[in-house]
Formats: sequence, C-alpha cells, structure tokens
Amino acid sequence: MSSREVLSIHIGQAGVQMGAAAWDLYCLEHGVGDDGSLVEDQLPPTAASKVKRVSEDSGIADVHAPVLSDPCQTFFTDNSAGKLTPRALFVDLEPSVVDVVRLGDKRRLFHPDQLISGKEDASNNFARGHYSVGRTISDAVEDRLRRMAERCDGLQGFIITNSAGGGTGSGFASRLLNSMDSDYTKATQLQVCVQPSPHLSSSVVEPYNAVLHHGHTGGTGRHRNGCCFLVQNEALYRVANKQLDIEQPSYSHVNAILAQVSSSLTSSLRFQGALNVDLCEFQTNLVPYPSLRYPLTSLAPLMSVEKSFYEQPTVATITRQCIEKEQQLACCDPAHGKYMSCCLLYRGDVTPADVGAAMHTVKTMKSVDFVDWCPTGFKVGINNVSPVVTADSFMSKSTRSACMLYNSSAISRMWDSTVRQFQSLLHKRAFVHWFVGEGMEEGEFTEAFDNILAMQKDYEEAAADSVTRAVDDEEEY
Repeated sequence: MSSREVLSIHIGQAGVQMGAAAWDLYCLEHGVGDDGSLVEDQLPPTAASKVKRVSEDSGIADVHAPVLSDPCQTFFTDNSAGKLTPRALFVDLEPSVVDVVRLGDKRRLFHPDQLISGKEDASNNFARGHYSVGRTISDAVEDRLRRMAERCDGLQGFIITNSAGGGTGSGFASRLLNSMDSDYTKATQLQVCVQPSPHLSSSVVEPYNAVLHHGHTGGTGRHRNGCCFLVQNEALYRVANKQLDIEQPSYSHVNAILAQVSSSLTSSLRFQGALNVDLCEFQTNLVPYPSLRYPLTSLAPLMSVEKSFYEQPTVATITRQCIEKEQQLACCDPAHGKYMSCCLLYRGDVTPADVGAAMHTVKTMKSVDFVDWCPTGFKVGINNVSPVVTADSFMSKSTRSACMLYNSSAISRMWDSTVRQFQSLLHKRAFVHWFVGEGMEEGEFTEAFDNILAMQKDYEEAAADSVTRAVDDEEEY
C-alpha cells in the first residue's frame, strides 16, 4: 500500500497559531515527543503507530529507528536520525509569530527550513501580503513547498489554515493558493479560514481583506480543487464561554477548539476506522457546484471538565448537538437555510448501528431541511480512535465525538455583515489609498465584491430551486 501524503500549510499569525495547536494535538495522539521521537507509553492503541525496531545494517533491535505504517506517514516523515518530522510549512511575513514555534518546546520537531518568515509584516493590508511584501518571500515558500511535495510518494492534497481578516492571511494566502492551483492541479485543497465576525473585529479593514481574499481565490470562473471551511472568532468565543465555562476565553482556547476540528477532519487519514473518509471525498460530497465551496462546521461534545462528571453523551446526543445553533463555529443558524450536503465524522466508541439510528432521528427533525434535489444528503465517517485533549484546552475528555461539516444556503446570511461593511467603506473610498499604494489596482475592489455577490446569489438560487419546483408542480395540477 502506497502512502497518500498530506501537506499542512499555516499562513499568517492566526494560521501559524492554529497550526501549532493542531500539531500539539497530532503529536499527543500519535505519541510523538517534543523532539520527534516516539514515546512508547503514549502510543495510541492502533497499528498505525507501531514501532518496528530494525537496525539498518545488522538486523539487531534499534530503539532509534521508528518505521511508521502508511496512515501515520500521511502526516509525518521519519528522518535518518530516527525522528519524526511533520509535513508542515509555517509562513508569516514578520518573524515574531514563527519565532514562537522556532524557539518553543517543539523547536526540534519541525524542520527549520519549513519555518519561513520575512522581515516586515503586512500591516493588515491585503495588497502588502499579495503584492509588495509578499513577493519578497513568495519564491522561497513555493520552492520549499515543491521540495516537500517531491518527497511524497503520492501527494493527496493540502490543508491550509489562515485568517481572511489579516494582511498575510488574506493577501499572501491568496497569492500562494493561486500559484498552487497551477502547480498542483490534481491535489485537493482543504482550507480552514477564520472569517471576520459581525461584532468582533481586530482591524478596521477586515471587510476589505476578507472580500479581496475570497474574491481572488473563489471568484466566478475559478474552479478550485477543494473547499474552504469558514469559522468565526465571535462564535468560537461564545462556544468557549457558554460550553466550556471559560469566563474570559483567549486565542489559545479558540485554537484548541480548532485543533479538535482539524483532528476530526484528518483522523481517517491518520488512523484506521470502520468508515474512512479520504481527503478528496470532502469536496466530492460537500461542494455541489464550484462556486458553492464554503462549508461550515460544528463540534460535539464541547463541555467543561466539571460537567463531564454528570454527562456522558451518547451517539444520538452528540449528533443532535452538532445541529444546534449553540455548537456552530460560525455566526450562522442552519435553521435559516437549506442543507445541500452534510458530512458527519465520528470518533471513538461508535458503531454503524448507533450512527444509523441517529441518522434516522436527525432526518425527522424539522430544523434539518434539505433541498429536494439532494434528498440523501449525509456522508458518514467512523474512526475507532477516541479523541484526545491537551492539558490546557479546558475541554473534557470523551469516549466519542462528532464533527459536522455542512454546506447550507444559510451561509449567505453570514456574509451579509461583511458585505455591508465593505460597501460602507468603499462608498467613502476609506483606506483605499493604502491598498493602491502597494501595487493593487482600485478596480480589484469592485471585481472581488462582484464575485462575492455572485457567490451569495448562487447559494440563494440553489436553495430556491426546490421551492420553485414545488410551486410549478402545484400549478400543473
């Protein structure tokens, strides 16, 4: 069986911090120490992480030569020193955030050439990340990515983390993604992107950056080979506060939640399971049309350690929780739109019979409304390895979990606040000179905005098709 490798790319401050939290969790799940060595008493009970101690020259047992089976090799490489190295690339235009990884506890885990930083930041400016400053490290990043891809036997795809509100996360990410479209045409791209929130902002020009980023990467006529999962800090803070009982959530708590999402997305790639989900299956089952490539996510159970003493969620319970508005990781209520597709990823003590019973219950719920042209709707993945939590996440450990990925017309409403803010700024041409001064043409604002409006219209029309068809049928009779 040949390996099907996945490369992780973490861009900008938010992307790098999300990536660092995710790799902390991956290493804990696979029993990988801070220096890349396997810690045997922490290895998961699965054949994916068995250590084969065979000396290269004499056949004598050698504790320094771990050989991983294919699922684990998807995310790690084993080097000549017998240590494991993540297939990860960290990129930022200024050094301070990458230096935290470069000089932190896991400094011996990551390859130093895969930690790339520039000398000046993008200053929350899409144009600086995409054009002027981003150009200075673009060649180095693309060259390193090419070298990582060449070391793969069968590259399956990429997982990208970034924030659409920042300068590097919006500008440089779109520059790199557009380049990857032409260089890796067969590889799937799964993007976990932090979208600006309606009532929580760290920058005045976030609406500009978000619209320009998605307008450049998902515009009309551009057929990306993948999908982009949108999350919002406002929803993540709400989940941390209400579900995890954290009085004042911080970025570390938010990143711990997103790490669980990344872990659930990739568990079938890293461990064996009853129903595994391949990377390309996400886009096949979640993206009905090329422009409708923005699924949303939810996670269950999310509860504090104190609550876990009184609750032990069943498969039916966590399935129902995934649909509830309070569990959504974006400011979006699924009940306000129609589902076009849905993928439920289960982990831990879960059987196909339990999942089947839960699916039957969900399909009878009034809040779960599918378009009539996609009646089946659900894609299910089951992995037998239980979820793991880090010590500083404030989340309770559970024997089972579920992550729901769904494409719904409700996302059109989620975009409304960003669109209104963009219109208000552009109407006064506020801050436009900062973008134009970095090499961007003013017409790109309008072009990107038109692409977003077209995407919103596509979502609304996809949901309206079923209503129109029903009315036409009634008129015939």
